[in-house]
Amino acid sequence: MGTPTPEIGEKMKIVLLGAPGAGKGTQAVKIAEKYNIPHISTGDIFRKNIKEQTPIGVIAKSYIDKGNLVPDDVTIEIVKNRLAEDDCKKGFILDGFPRNVYQAEALLNITELNVVLDIHVPTENLMARLTGRRVCSGCGESYHVTTLEGRNTCARCGENLYQRDDDNEQTVAERLAVYHKQTEPLIEFYKAKALLKTVNGDQDADAVTAEVLNVLERL
Repeated sequence: MGTPTPEIGEKMKIVLLGAPGAGKGTQAVKIAEKYNIPHISTGDIFRKNIKEQTPIGVIAKSYIDKGNLVPDDVTIEIVKNRLAEDDCKKGFILDGFPRNVYQAEALLNITELNVVLDIHVPTENLMARLTGRRVCSGCGESYHVTTLEGRNTCARCGENLYQRDDDNEQTVAERLAVYHKQTEPLIEFYKAKALLKTVNGDQDADAVTAEVLNVLERL
């Protein structure tokens, strides 16, 4: 993994936008590897803080255990603490945050951003993507039923594949509705800040990566 030049590293403060199933996680991993910057997933931060029983993690767990959403201010504080760590000095990729305009405004008070990448996939295609997704029970690799040719084991580690509980049609529809209501307004928010770049996510992952890297190299 190569170390980015200072010029590139200083321009790698990135937010990834996109509906569930758009492929944000896949692209975040590839960008992180390319530029040697941390991929920061809010889900991962929550799990780490809860496991380590940090004060903010204890607060977050109290909401999660009751099946409630973690309040914006708690989420913002957890992200703020993570961005203050040394590995974020030359850049980061935020995946899953911000989820609404309130969080987006708070983020701009915490740090500057260089670009917001919106990975756009038509809504009708997202349903097929998510309900057809299968995940390895061993290594977490993702597949789609259209490419498995009937296989139900992972090509990487051989463990069984399964469908996530939240990848059924009803839950997917609910997740997409929440995205359209809460997170989609961020597209206009960041467009007004001249930070938004839209990438065509309705193509294979390598083609999306090529388009993403082209945008980043032009910053």
